[in-house]
Amino acid sequence: MRRRLRGTRWPVATLVALAVALPAAAPAAADDARPTVDPSAPTPTAPYAGPPPQGSAPDGRTVGGEGLDTRGTVVAEGAPALPQGLAANGWLVADAGTGDVLAARDPHGRYYPASTLKTLTLLTLAPLLDPATVVEGTAEDENIEGSRVGLVQGGRYPVSLLFQALMLQSGNDAANALARVAGGVEVTVAAMNETAEDIGAYDTVAGTPSGLDVAGQSSSPYDLALIFRRLLTDPAAAAVLTTPTADIPAVEGRSGGYQIQNQNPLAGTPGNLGGKTGFTDAARHTFVTAAERNGRRLVVSVMDTENVPLRAADQAALLLDWGFTVPAGAEEVGTLVASGDLPPLPSPTATAPPTRQAELAPRADQPPADETSPPWLPLALGTLAVGTLAVGTTALLVRRRARRPAALSPSPDGSPTEDSRPRSAGGSTSRRP
Repeated sequence: MRRRLRGTRWPVATLVALAVALPAAAPAAADDARPTVDPSAPTPTAPYAGPPPQGSAPDGRTVGGEGLDTRGTVVAEGAPALPQGLAANGWLVADAGTGDVLAARDPHGRYYPASTLKTLTLLTLAPLLDPATVVEGTAEDENIEGSRVGLVQGGRYPVSLLFQALMLQSGNDAANALARVAGGVEVTVAAMNETAEDIGAYDTVAGTPSGLDVAGQSSSPYDLALIFRRLLTDPAAAAVLTTPTADIPAVEGRSGGYQIQNQNPLAGTPGNLGGKTGFTDAARHTFVTAAERNGRRLVVSVMDTENVPLRAADQAALLLDWGFTVPAGAEEVGTLVASGDLPPLPSPTATAPPTRQAELAPRADQPPADETSPPWLPLALGTLAVGTLAVGTTALLVRRRARRPAALSPSPDGSPTEDSRPRSAGGSTSRRP
């Protein structure tokens, strides 16, 4: 059996450090700092020219086991041959019940996630927001960039409906409205990053609640599967994923009522438990999904691919079908970690700044979080100048291994671009005992 990363249990924190990834924060200390987003940098408009950065735990270990420390393909010993047509540069298939990773390609590659990041938005906010709370639409919601469900200024929408709009039709306007009721985009993004760290999704760095591209934003095939697996354990969140339709109410003088449909391409396929698509110029096509057959659940993530020769969802369907043929006792190549499997972080040497409890508080029907901050918690240092209202922040960052991988494979002409980047799932395949 492979060695798994073990440590103390990490509770989901519901109080957010005031200054995570703020423009005023001190710049990251070269390659050994935990990655952050850079909102001041130009918006990415194409995938990485080569393979993306490779993620790891803050202490440099590979989350889920050293078998996942690869930029190629790794397959469980004794598993059947992988299906033909896998063109994504990154993907992973795992048993959602046991956490066993059955196969993966570049599992910890930190790709742009696009709207699959909304799964982290849902995972973060579902336990914190009262589903009955009514949110009023704003002009900002109406004019948000990218996909919209059609919220209008003055409309009144319950949080429960906004969650459905977020997942069924990938509404960036719904993401914006949810972030507003949670205390604002800045607070919500900080909470998302805290949730990612809490569950061991160290490859994930959120910069927006919607997944719209921002420099430094990332997730990985491993992390998307980890996040989706966690969603399946929350009955309310899992119900959102499989909701077939939802009704957007009319707003007098502005918009008539209408119905939205679940856009999961695999909805209706045997045992499907939901899915989330994503697409931007930088991320290309991304997808995460899960299915249950004969009492066994699998989760699959697909990142950085095109619609030709096969859509991301079609590749995920192939991986699901393949995964259900892998014997349940097959030796895994890695593990989707549970909270108790995570390595402990170094103890901080400073005190946390005040947190925004009023803006991002737990729902009344949720049990209170542990009020004692665990000794490993990454802390942001902030100094509030009361007279001037100026906020200065410095992030306490833990060291992590800098790993700049060799290229997966060059484009035929040696100049990888958005259209010419290789989409083959080639590269070395290793079967690990």
